[in-house]
Amino acid sequence: MSSVYDRSETLVVITTSVVALITGFLLGVYSIRGYLISPELHKESRANYDDPVDSDETDIDEEETVLDHAPNWANGEVADRKQGLRVTAAGKKKGQQIANVETGAEEEEEAGSGSTVEDTGEECKLVLVVRTDLGMTKGKIAAQCSHATLACYKSISRESRKAGPKSAAARILSRWERYGQAKVAVQVKTLDEMKELMGVARSLGITSEVIQDAGRTQIDPGSLTVLGVGPAPKSKVDQVTGGLKLL
Repeated sequence: MSSVYDRSETLVVITTSVVALITGFLLGVYSIRGYLISPELHKESRANYDDPVDSDETDIDEEETVLDHAPNWANGEVADRKQGLRVTAAGKKKGQQIANVETGAEEEEEAGSGSTVEDTGEECKLVLVVRTDLGMTKGKIAAQCSHATLACYKSISRESRKAGPKSAAARILSRWERYGQAKVAVQVKTLDEMKELMGVARSLGITSEVIQDAGRTQIDPGSLTVLGVGPAPKSKVDQVTGGLKLL
């Protein structure tokens, strides 16, 4: 009698387990397919698997998007002139005439702005000459000074590669990089002053690059904003900018 009772109890346990397993499996399937939840909850759950849809606020018209005019490291001098980063010069005379980048004269050769200055072995620095008559904000000045720094660096780097690792340009650049890349910001009040300084710098063989703004924000297109002088030995740079006031 006891044996029959044990077998019945075992059968009930097995049957209950099988029924529970099947029921749980079916409930899981129905829940996944959304049969046991409201349509709204089902949509929310599906949204976690579907690709998100961008809102209208994220749409950007690429043709109207204007990026800041940083120097074009890939395409070189012609691209820089097109983007308003570099102007050409007709010679090394004082007050030399600056060519307008808006002409798009790609065939025009840029006057030698590479460093041929004598390497005196002293500390080197880069001076950034900023025009204060344009009314640029601090942020705008910072951006233009960055452009001038990169333009000067590109120019002397190119000159050092052409002349070789033992050239004056290569030694000056290496020493400037090794000892902190010294930079000083000074000011002038007129365009004529800036042009004259660039003429003096190039007549001494000092790397000099002037930035021409594209006019997308605060100032008129074609405005010459910052002149970079150097990197070059400190005494040589001081012959050009030593009398100017700090910015």
